[in-house]
Amino acid sequence: MKIIFIGAGNLATALAPAMLRSGFSILQIYSRTEASAAALAHRLNCSFTTDLSQIRDDADLYLFSVKDSVLPDLLGAMPHKAGLWAHTAGSVPMEVFHPFVARYGVFYPLQTFSKNREVDFRAIPIFIEAHDKTDSDILASAAERITDSVYQADSNQRKQLHLAAIFANNFTNHMYRLAASLVEKNGLPFDALKPLITETAAKIQSLHPADAQTGPAVRNDRSTIESHIAMLDDASIQEIYKLISDDIHAHYK
Repeated sequence: MKIIFIGAGNLATALAPAMLRSGFSILQIYSRTEASAAALAHRLNCSFTTDLSQIRDDADLYLFSVKDSVLPDLLGAMPHKAGLWAHTAGSVPMEVFHPFVARYGVFYPLQTFSKNREVDFRAIPIFIEAHDKTDSDILASAAERITDSVYQADSNQRKQLHLAAIFANNFTNHMYRLAASLVEKNGLPFDALKPLITETAAKIQSLHPADAQTGPAVRNDRSTIESHIAMLDDASIQEIYKLISDDIHAHYK
């Protein structure tokens, strides 16, 4: 299968090399940013362009890995290509392609990606959707070459999944940042919290999150909770602590 990547951000930088290692032919990288396109193309030993009109016509699959907000305008400016078009977004409906092309779908890897960090795609679930069964089978077959976990999910299911991922990943990482700020301003290293973070993540491999919850909010230990709130010198962080503690208590009371 011959593939062209539209976009050269975090996800494309992880996915394109994984597909190349799995035997796919990466023909070209497009990005509005020349440095990003050139860097990824160099890793893949393929061509790149920053001009939509120069995107090649001979790909089997055009994978759009760009910001959600720019995808509709990009599709409107994209010259027609005969291959299958698919995006990699969690919250964008598949039907975003409908005005522009007859063959379209979704190829959504559920993971957090950073350009400077390698990931093992065999352990990353990929969620597939397509306008017809033939193209769904094509996307599923492509996914199975790089991961052991392939799921069919319609646009509504994928939006709910993406919302859940915001809680599980983005909000959790924000909590790590707040925790790092608290210990570091008191002369302690964030590394001291890493074994706790590791064990918290490890527990949910064998326990449902509802059974793994611990802490003062579960016990409704008001003395500890009020003491913690008083220690926080930022009103917005106090509110975060209070809201989350109240929600935990409401679930377990």
